[in-house]
Amino acid sequence: MQAEILTTAAGMPLQGPLLLTPRLFGDDRGFFFESWNQQAFAAACEAHGQEAPGFVQDNHSRSSQGVLRGLHYQLPPHPQGKLVRCVVGEIFDVVVDIRRSSPTFGQWVGALLTSENHQQLWVPEGFGHGFLTLSEHAEVLYKTTDFWSKDCEGAIRWDDPQLAIAWPLDSLGGIELLLAEKDAQAPLLVEVLASGELFA
Repeated sequence: MQAEILTTAAGMPLQGPLLLTPRLFGDDRGFFFESWNQQAFAAACEAHGQEAPGFVQDNHSRSSQGVLRGLHYQLPPHPQGKLVRCVVGEIFDVVVDIRRSSPTFGQWVGALLTSENHQQLWVPEGFGHGFLTLSEHAEVLYKTTDFWSKDCEGAIRWDDPQLAIAWPLDSLGGIELLLAEKDAQAPLLVEVLASGELFA
């Protein structure tokens, strides 16, 4: 498994998230790869100065083209890390640093996850996460390090001008964005910061 650190739009490496590329074995019959290997994931985390988490739940979502989910996070006492992959179609997956003491606070990285490239994005605790569905449909699988907690969940506006995320909206071919009401009405980062509800 290859693991790489992604770079923000400002050219800074964002410490924490990792883009993982599995070793693929393919021939004229098809392909095989290990979609999850605890030892390989732990080695990738440790090579980048992280302790490998344990996962407690697998989630599966299906979205139509133009669906944008996020930017979501969970605060202590139930912070949630996610290991995300797209098994049908393609998504643009985004991670935002929401650790107040981080030198890259408020910066983001993005990766194209597809059923063809088999890549996965590790989103540690302390980061907001969201994705835009680019294909007609997309199915996303993700492991979580803690269970969902309504009392701990939070969201930041997907189009927050302070974040200036370069969502590839042009690739939708004029299809309108579809957002959940809670995502469309999510607060800006500065508002969340003022509330004192972000990670230290």
